[in-house]
Amino acid sequence: MIRFVLSRVAQAILVMAVVSFGSFVLFEYLGDPVENMLGQEATPAEKLQLRTELGLDEPVFVRFFAFARQILRGHLGISYHYGRPVADLLVERAPATIELVLLSALIAVSVGGLLGIYVAIRPNRRTSSAIMAVSLFATSLPTFVTGSLLIYAFAVEAHVLPAFGRGETVAIGAWTTGLLTASGLKSILLPSVTLAFFQFALILRLVRSEMRDVMREDFIKFARARGLSSNRILFRHALRNAALPIVTVVGVNIGNLLAYSVITETVFQWPGLSKLFIDAVQFADVPVLSAYFIMVSATFVAINLIVDLTYLVIDPRIRAGAWVGGSARRPRLA
Repeated sequence: MIRFVLSRVAQAILVMAVVSFGSFVLFEYLGDPVENMLGQEATPAEKLQLRTELGLDEPVFVRFFAFARQILRGHLGISYHYGRPVADLLVERAPATIELVLLSALIAVSVGGLLGIYVAIRPNRRTSSAIMAVSLFATSLPTFVTGSLLIYAFAVEAHVLPAFGRGETVAIGAWTTGLLTASGLKSILLPSVTLAFFQFALILRLVRSEMRDVMREDFIKFARARGLSSNRILFRHALRNAALPIVTVVGVNIGNLLAYSVITETVFQWPGLSKLFIDAVQFADVPVLSAYFIMVSATFVAINLIVDLTYLVIDPRIRAGAWVGGSARRPRLA
C-alpha cells in the first residue's frame, strides 16, 4: 500500500510540473500585461521600467523557474491586475466555488445514483420511462440554457429564489460561507442545480447500465436461489460489483464540475473563482492564470489518487492480485 501511494504521489508531482510549465508558457501568448496595466498612452520608458520591475524582460525559462521557486515556498506571486498576492485572491474567491461544486456533486451523485438504481430494477414502469426522458433532456441542454430557464421560472416568474449573487455570508476564520444563512441557502440553490443537472444525467445512465449488467450475472441468480433478501442482493452484491466504473466516472465528474463552474458562475454572477479567471484572461494576468490552472490540475490529480485508493477498498481482488511492479492496475472499463 505504501509503495503504491508513493508511486502515485511521484506521478502526481511529475504531472503537476508539466502542467505548471505548459500553462505558464501558454499564457505568455495571451497579450502584454504591461500594455493592459499602463494603457496606450504610456511612454516607452514607462513601459520598459514596469517590464523590468515585473521581471518580464527575462527569458521565459528564467521566469518560470522563479515562479516555481515561489510556489515551492508557498508564494503564488503578485497579480498584475489587482496588485495583490495571488494566494489572497484565491482564498477570498475559493469558498464560494468550493461550496457550489460540493453541493452540486452531492445533488448529482445522490439523485442520479438513486434514480439509476430505481430505473435498473424497475425498467418497465412508466416512471422509469419518464426518468430516462428527463435524463436525455438533461444531457442535450447546455449549462447556460439550463441556468437561464431556472432563472426565468423561479426568479422572474415565481419570485421565490434570487437570480444572482451569493446572498448573506458568515465568516468563519478565513472561510466565508453562505450555507449558514437563509438568503445564502436560497442563493445557492439555482446555480447548484444548474451545475448538477448535466452530471446527474450522466451518473443516472451509468448506474442504470452497470446495474442492469450486474443483475444478469450468475452470482445474482445464485443469491436469489439461496433466498437472500432483495435489499441485500441489491446493495450488498449488485451495487458493490457495479461500483468500480461508477467511482471512476463520479471522481472525474467532480473535477469537471470545477471546470464547468465557470459558465454557471457567469450566468448567476456567482462571486467565485470564475470572475477572477475571466478578468485574468482579459488582462493577461499570468500569475493568476497559472495559479488557477495549477489549482484545478491539483484537484484532478488528488481525485485520481482518491479513486485509485477507493478501488483497493471496494474490490478485494485488486488488493490481492492486481499489483504489478508496485502499482495497482486500474480495472478496464467496458
